[in-house]
Amino acid sequence: MTDDRQEILELYKDLRVCDVRDGMDWVGMHGYGTVHHSFRPLFRTKVVGIARTARYLPFEGPVPKMTPEEYTEWVGYYYNNICIYPWGDDIVDGDFMVIDVSGVDVGLLGSDNTLSYLAKGNRGFLLNGGGIRDTDEVIMQGIPVWSQFVSQGMDQARLRYDAKDVPVAIGGVAIYPGDVIVADGDGVIVVPRKLARDVAKYAHQELGNDKVSRKEKYEALGWELDETVK
Repeated sequence: MTDDRQEILELYKDLRVCDVRDGMDWVGMHGYGTVHHSFRPLFRTKVVGIARTARYLPFEGPVPKMTPEEYTEWVGYYYNNICIYPWGDDIVDGDFMVIDVSGVDVGLLGSDNTLSYLAKGNRGFLLNGGGIRDTDEVIMQGIPVWSQFVSQGMDQARLRYDAKDVPVAIGGVAIYPGDVIVADGDGVIVVPRKLARDVAKYAHQELGNDKVSRKEKYEALGWELDETVK
C-alpha cells in the first residue's frame, strides 16, 4: 500500500456511491466501476475502504467415505490445509475485503470469523455468489457485507483457497489490491487507485451541488436541516 492510504480514505469518507459514480463519469469512466446490481448489502449501511483481495475455487472432491466421528477430524484437516484464510493475517485498519468465491453457494464468512477481521480494522466485505452465513448474528453485530445471496453450508467439500493479493473479478468489475471501494444502499463502486484523486474531486463537486439544492427544498418545506444537507 502506498503512503497516501489515509489521505484517500479521508477524501472518500463522506462520499456516497452515487457521488462516486458521478465522479467516475466526469473522468470518462462511464462504463466501469459499478458492481452489478445483484450485489446487495445485508443491511443499510455505508463503508469506504481500500481493497484487499483473495480468491477461492470450487473443491473438486471427491469427499472420502467417513463416519461422523471421522468427519469431525476431517473438517479440522480441511480448515487447516484446504480452505485456509491466510489473508486474514494481513488485514490492517481501513481494508475492505473483496473475496472471489467463484460463485459457489458456501458460507466462507459467518458470525465468528468476521468479528476477528473487524477487530483488525476491516471495514466491509464484498463476495460474489454467497459467501456469508449466520446472517442474523452478522447483522446484529453490524458487520457490513455485500453479496449476491446468503448461504447455509460450511466450507468443507465446497471451496478451496487459491490466492491472495491478486486481481479478482466481481460483478463485472476487475478489482485490484489498493483500489478504493465505496459501498452503501445503492450497491458497490470500485475506483482504480490511479484515478482516486480525480474521481474524488468531481464526486465532491456533485455532492456539494446536491446538498445546496436539497437544502433549499428542506427550507421551503419547513424541515429541520440534517447532516445530509449541511
